[in-house]
Amino acid sequence: MATDSLTITDNRTGQTYEVPISDGTVRAMDLRQIKVDEDEFGMMAYDPAFTNTASCRSSVTYIDGAAGILEHRGYSIEQLCEKSTFLEVAYLLIFGELPTAPQLDRWMFDITHHTFVHEDLKHLFEGFRYDAHPMGMLLAGVGALSTFYPDAKQIGDPEERYMAAVRLIAKVPTLAAFSYRHNMGLPYVYPDNELNYAENFLSMVFKKTEDRHIPKEALTKALDVLFILHADHEQNCSTNAVRGVGSSDVDPYSAVAAGVAALYGPLHGGANEAVLRMLRRIESPENIPEFLERVKQRDEKLMGFGHRVYKNYDPRARIIQQYIEPVFEATEYSPLVEIARELEKRALDDEYFTERKLYPNVDFYSGIIYEAMGIPTDMFTVIFAIPRTAGWVAQWMEMQEDPEKKIARPRQIYTGERELEYVPIEQREGPEKIVGPPARRPKRPRRGA
Repeated sequence: MATDSLTITDNRTGQTYEVPISDGTVRAMDLRQIKVDEDEFGMMAYDPAFTNTASCRSSVTYIDGAAGILEHRGYSIEQLCEKSTFLEVAYLLIFGELPTAPQLDRWMFDITHHTFVHEDLKHLFEGFRYDAHPMGMLLAGVGALSTFYPDAKQIGDPEERYMAAVRLIAKVPTLAAFSYRHNMGLPYVYPDNELNYAENFLSMVFKKTEDRHIPKEALTKALDVLFILHADHEQNCSTNAVRGVGSSDVDPYSAVAAGVAALYGPLHGGANEAVLRMLRRIESPENIPEFLERVKQRDEKLMGFGHRVYKNYDPRARIIQQYIEPVFEATEYSPLVEIARELEKRALDDEYFTERKLYPNVDFYSGIIYEAMGIPTDMFTVIFAIPRTAGWVAQWMEMQEDPEKKIARPRQIYTGERELEYVPIEQREGPEKIVGPPARRPKRPRRGA
């Protein structure tokens, strides 16, 4: 008997099966051989939300949640934030290695010179309501890119893939800035190709009547680091959406639009907004003990603490703390910082939270920095989508080269009715007037019953 295998005994039949173990996993398809009768479909694994199911093999991002480790292509997030730039990290994610100087120059040149979007996209944004949510506009804009670059459907063409990667990383900040300007009732600002990636985005957001808007260095550095921290995070909801939709061989713009849609959901992209609302409710450091007691009584939620993956201190949260002081030296100081720091200190000194592995995550401080920059809360998730585009593209690229790639098609456990007799409409029972969803009707007899 092989040592790298799992022996399963089916107590229904007494039969024993040996299932190979590879990389600490068993293939779900190997369970199909387990059945009571040969005519059966076979055993399936039931795992809502993929809480313990690997959906792919990937070499893009490694996370050790227990140890608080995050690496991209083998490089620690700490090293990348200290020594690299977002565009260099984007190259690393997509192509698998750090670029040489000529490669980085070409990469930056290509992205810088593809930041403009077609004027018809600007007209598309002009058609939205004045109060349309910026994330909804970004979702529409990214999806619309597929209509401007129809050759992107040729996903087997390496040149088309490269150009899609360049265009997405270059144009998403422009679309994001347009969504902000539309929401604020301001004229759209075109990209300034003399500025770096973070500077250009802030310029498109905040430029007024000056000839050129050059943001303060402390703000652009902090934003570039935040971009690195949010660039990729393994198989989260939005990345899974990109891979799932992309598995149909759709163009990359449509696949990335699926990622934007997933990120739009408050359970994925809205955590830092919830942190700010929580800090404002607390009002002052003196109210923190009472607030934490309410959390223990489950009358409040401790937002920005804990993570589905990390069971230790989120390494991204440690990094972003280093940029709080420089940001507030360049802007107006916020009292929320004092509340946040005191809340973190008291929570980490309390066994109730540490025993439950509730440590600060990256969202705990990122919203404070965005707000200090003058960015409204509706834009937080939009800014999240800018760097995550690089991760989505990297994951999409990797999937195209995967020899095991198949169109995503999960199984289900059917729980509904079977073999009902059709009832003519004049014989159906129910209220004459329906207000709201129709009520559940009693079960009908099965055929032959």
